[in-house]
Amino acid sequence: MKVVMAQRILRANDQVARENRERLRNVLTVNLISSPGAGKTTLLEKTLAGLKDRLRMAVLEGDIYTTRDAERIAGQGVDVVQINTRGLCHLDANMVSRALDQVDLEAVDLLFIENVGNLVCPAEFDLGEDCKVAVLSVAEGGDKPAKYPLVFQQARAAVINKVDLLALSDFDLPAVQDELKTINPDLEIFVASVRMGEGMEAWLNWLQEQVRRKNGARSGTG
Repeated sequence: MKVVMAQRILRANDQVARENRERLRNVLTVNLISSPGAGKTTLLEKTLAGLKDRLRMAVLEGDIYTTRDAERIAGQGVDVVQINTRGLCHLDANMVSRALDQVDLEAVDLLFIENVGNLVCPAEFDLGEDCKVAVLSVAEGGDKPAKYPLVFQQARAAVINKVDLLALSDFDLPAVQDELKTINPDLEIFVASVRMGEGMEAWLNWLQEQVRRKNGARSGTG
Protein backbone atom coordinates (compact mmCIF):
# COMPACT_ATOMS: atom_id res chain seq x y z
CA MET A 1 0.00 0.00 0.00
CA LYS A 2 2.83 2.44 0.80
CA VAL A 3 4.42 1.76 -2.57
CA VAL A 4 1.14 2.54 -4.36
CA MET A 5 0.81 5.85 -2.49
CA ALA A 6 4.37 6.80 -3.37
CA GLN A 7 3.70 6.06 -7.03
CA ARG A 8 0.59 8.24 -7.00
CA ILE A 9 2.49 11.12 -5.43
CA LEU A 10 5.27 10.88 -8.00
CA ARG A 11 2.81 10.59 -10.92
CA ALA A 12 0.97 13.70 -9.76
CA ASN A 13 4.29 15.51 -9.30
CA ASP A 14 5.45 14.50 -12.78
CA GLN A 15 2.29 15.95 -14.37
CA VAL A 16 2.92 19.34 -12.74
CA ALA A 17 6.61 19.08 -13.66
CA ARG A 18 5.63 18.70 -17.33
CA GLU A 19 3.50 21.84 -17.03
CA ASN A 20 6.42 23.68 -15.41
CA ARG A 21 8.72 22.56 -18.21
CA GLU A 22 6.36 23.99 -20.80
CA ARG A 23 6.25 27.32 -18.92
CA LEU A 24 10.07 27.27 -18.80
CA ARG A 25 10.55 26.42 -22.49
CA ASN A 26 12.45 29.69 -23.06
CA VAL A 27 14.46 29.63 -19.82
CA LEU A 28 17.35 27.32 -18.99
CA THR A 29 16.50 25.98 -15.54
CA VAL A 30 19.14 24.44 -13.27
CA ASN A 31 18.20 22.51 -10.11
CA LEU A 32 21.10 22.71 -7.61
CA ILE A 33 21.28 19.79 -5.17
CA SER A 34 23.77 19.08 -2.37
CA SER A 35 24.18 18.13 1.25
CA PRO A 36 23.87 20.96 3.79
CA GLY A 37 27.10 22.95 3.87
CA ALA A 38 28.52 21.80 0.54
CA GLY A 39 28.53 25.37 -0.74
CA LYS A 40 25.50 25.69 -3.05
CA THR A 41 24.59 29.17 -1.87
CA THR A 42 28.15 30.44 -2.15
CA LEU A 43 28.41 28.87 -5.61
CA LEU A 44 25.17 30.59 -6.55
CA GLU A 45 26.34 33.96 -5.24
CA LYS A 46 29.62 33.76 -7.18
CA THR A 47 27.81 32.51 -10.29
CA LEU A 48 25.32 35.37 -10.25
CA ALA A 49 28.14 37.86 -9.79
CA GLY A 50 30.14 36.29 -12.62
CA LEU A 51 27.29 36.17 -15.14
CA LYS A 52 25.29 39.30 -14.26
CA ASP A 53 26.65 41.21 -17.26
CA ARG A 54 26.10 38.29 -19.64
CA LEU A 55 22.73 36.73 -18.74
CA ARG A 56 19.40 37.67 -17.18
CA MET A 57 18.91 35.47 -14.12
CA ALA A 58 16.48 34.70 -11.30
CA VAL A 59 16.48 32.27 -8.37
CA LEU A 60 13.92 30.10 -6.58
CA GLU A 61 15.38 29.56 -3.12
CA GLY A 62 14.35 26.41 -1.25
CA ASP A 63 14.75 26.20 2.50
CA ILE A 64 13.01 24.30 5.26
CA TYR A 65 12.33 27.29 7.52
CA THR A 66 14.60 30.32 7.10
CA THR A 67 15.11 33.09 4.52
CA ARG A 68 18.83 33.43 5.22
CA ASP A 69 20.04 32.07 1.88
CA ALA A 70 17.44 34.10 -0.04
CA GLU A 71 18.66 37.27 1.69
CA ARG A 72 22.21 36.48 0.56
CA ILE A 73 21.07 35.84 -3.01
CA ALA A 74 18.99 39.03 -3.11
CA GLY A 75 22.21 40.88 -2.36
CA GLN A 76 23.34 40.00 -5.88
CA GLY A 77 20.58 42.16 -7.36
CA VAL A 78 18.52 39.39 -8.96
CA ASP A 79 14.88 38.44 -8.46
CA VAL A 80 14.61 35.72 -5.82
CA VAL A 81 11.50 33.88 -4.64
CA GLN A 82 11.66 32.08 -1.30
CA ILE A 83 10.05 28.65 -0.97
CA ASN A 84 9.82 27.38 2.62
CA THR A 85 8.90 23.69 2.79
CA ARG A 86 7.97 23.79 6.51
CA GLY A 87 9.69 20.56 7.38
CA LEU A 88 9.74 18.77 4.03
CA CYS A 89 13.19 17.65 2.92
CA HIS A 90 12.81 18.60 -0.75
CA LEU A 91 11.05 20.86 -3.23
CA ASP A 92 8.30 19.42 -5.42
CA ALA A 93 6.79 20.55 -8.71
CA ASN A 94 3.75 22.19 -7.09
CA MET A 95 5.95 24.40 -4.91
CA VAL A 96 7.93 25.45 -7.98
CA SER A 97 4.75 26.10 -9.97
CA ARG A 98 3.46 28.52 -7.34
CA ALA A 99 6.84 30.27 -7.17
CA LEU A 100 6.95 30.65 -10.97
CA ASP A 101 3.78 32.75 -10.74
CA GLN A 102 5.97 35.42 -9.13
CA VAL A 103 8.71 35.44 -11.78
CA ASP A 104 8.68 37.40 -15.06
CA LEU A 105 9.87 34.51 -17.21
CA GLU A 106 10.03 36.72 -20.30
CA ALA A 107 12.85 38.64 -18.59
CA VAL A 108 14.96 35.61 -17.61
CA ASP A 109 17.54 33.56 -19.56
CA LEU A 110 18.72 31.37 -16.69
CA LEU A 111 16.72 30.27 -13.65
CA PHE A 112 18.36 28.55 -10.70
CA ILE A 113 16.41 26.44 -8.24
CA GLU A 114 18.40 25.98 -5.04
CA ASN A 115 16.91 22.83 -3.56
CA VAL A 116 16.80 21.93 0.14
CA GLY A 117 20.14 20.63 1.44
CA ASN A 118 19.73 16.87 1.04
CA LEU A 119 21.21 14.30 -1.34
CA VAL A 120 18.28 11.86 -1.12
CA CYS A 121 14.74 13.25 -1.61
CA PRO A 122 15.50 16.10 -4.07
CA ALA A 123 16.83 13.55 -6.56
CA GLU A 124 13.45 11.80 -6.72
CA PHE A 125 11.27 14.79 -7.67
CA ASP A 126 11.18 16.25 -11.17
CA LEU A 127 10.60 19.99 -10.86
CA GLY A 128 10.42 20.71 -14.60
CA GLU A 129 14.06 21.73 -14.76
CA ASP A 130 16.39 21.25 -17.72
CA CYS A 131 19.08 19.70 -15.60
CA LYS A 132 20.18 18.86 -12.11
CA VAL A 133 23.63 19.88 -10.89
CA ALA A 134 25.08 18.15 -7.83
CA VAL A 135 27.49 20.00 -5.52
CA LEU A 136 29.87 17.85 -3.49
CA SER A 137 32.46 19.24 -1.11
CA VAL A 138 35.81 17.96 0.09
CA ALA A 139 34.71 18.58 3.69
CA GLU A 140 31.93 15.97 3.39
CA GLY A 141 34.31 13.15 2.49
CA GLY A 142 34.58 11.21 -0.72
CA ASP A 143 32.05 8.49 0.00
CA LYS A 144 28.93 10.46 -0.99
CA PRO A 145 28.71 9.39 -4.67
CA ALA A 146 28.69 5.71 -3.70
CA LYS A 147 26.26 6.25 -0.82
CA TYR A 148 23.82 8.48 -2.75
CA PRO A 149 24.24 7.49 -6.41
CA LEU A 150 20.79 8.53 -7.70
CA VAL A 151 21.48 12.26 -7.62
CA PHE A 152 24.75 11.79 -9.48
CA GLN A 153 23.10 9.46 -12.01
CA GLN A 154 20.47 12.10 -12.75
CA ALA A 155 22.78 15.12 -12.75
CA ARG A 156 24.16 16.63 -15.92
CA ALA A 157 27.09 18.13 -14.00
CA ALA A 158 28.78 17.92 -10.61
CA VAL A 159 30.86 20.57 -8.86
CA ILE A 160 33.49 19.23 -6.45
CA ASN A 161 33.88 22.20 -4.13
CA LYS A 162 36.33 23.28 -1.40
CA VAL A 163 39.39 21.73 -3.05
CA ASP A 164 41.48 24.28 -1.12
CA LEU A 165 40.93 21.87 1.81
CA LEU A 166 42.38 18.83 0.04
CA ALA A 167 45.69 19.01 1.90
CA LEU A 168 43.85 18.92 5.22
CA SER A 169 41.71 15.90 4.38
CA ASP A 170 41.89 12.32 3.14
CA PHE A 171 39.61 13.16 0.20
CA ASP A 172 41.01 11.26 -2.79
CA LEU A 173 40.10 13.57 -5.68
CA PRO A 174 41.10 11.26 -8.59
CA ALA A 175 39.28 8.33 -6.96
CA VAL A 176 36.10 10.39 -6.47
CA GLN A 177 36.25 11.62 -10.07
CA ASP A 178 36.62 8.02 -11.27
CA GLU A 179 33.70 6.90 -9.12
CA LEU A 180 31.50 9.70 -10.44
CA LYS A 181 32.32 8.68 -14.01
CA THR A 182 31.50 5.07 -13.16
CA ILE A 183 28.12 6.13 -11.79
CA ASN A 184 27.42 8.50 -14.71
CA PRO A 185 29.84 8.39 -17.67
CA ASP A 186 28.25 11.50 -19.21
CA LEU A 187 28.61 13.63 -16.08
CA GLU A 188 30.45 16.94 -16.54
CA ILE A 189 32.74 17.43 -13.53
CA PHE A 190 34.05 20.78 -12.30
CA VAL A 191 36.77 20.93 -9.65
CA ALA A 192 36.52 24.18 -7.73
CA SER A 193 37.20 26.23 -4.68
CA VAL A 194 34.27 28.56 -5.00
CA ARG A 195 35.36 30.68 -2.05
CA MET A 196 38.81 31.20 -3.59
CA GLY A 197 37.52 31.52 -7.18
CA GLU A 198 39.34 28.45 -8.46
CA GLY A 199 37.54 26.62 -11.26
CA MET A 200 34.77 29.18 -11.59
CA GLU A 201 35.43 30.30 -15.15
CA ALA A 202 34.97 26.77 -16.55
CA TRP A 203 31.69 26.47 -14.66
CA LEU A 204 30.45 29.85 -15.91
CA ASN A 205 31.41 29.00 -19.48
CA TRP A 206 29.53 25.71 -19.22
CA LEU A 207 26.38 27.46 -18.03
CA GLN A 208 26.55 29.94 -20.89
CA GLU A 209 26.95 27.05 -23.33
CA GLN A 210 23.86 25.34 -21.88
CA VAL A 211 21.85 28.55 -22.38
CA ARG A 212 23.16 28.85 -25.93
CA ARG A 213 22.25 25.23 -26.69
CA LYS A 214 18.73 25.64 -25.36
CA ASN A 215 18.22 28.80 -27.35
CA GLY A 216 19.64 27.10 -30.42
CA ALA A 217 17.43 24.04 -29.98
CA ARG A 218 14.39 26.28 -29.61
CA SER A 219 15.20 28.24 -32.76
CA GLY A 220 16.33 25.18 -34.70
CA THR A 221 19.92 26.41 -35.01
CA GLY A 222 21.50 24.48 -32.12
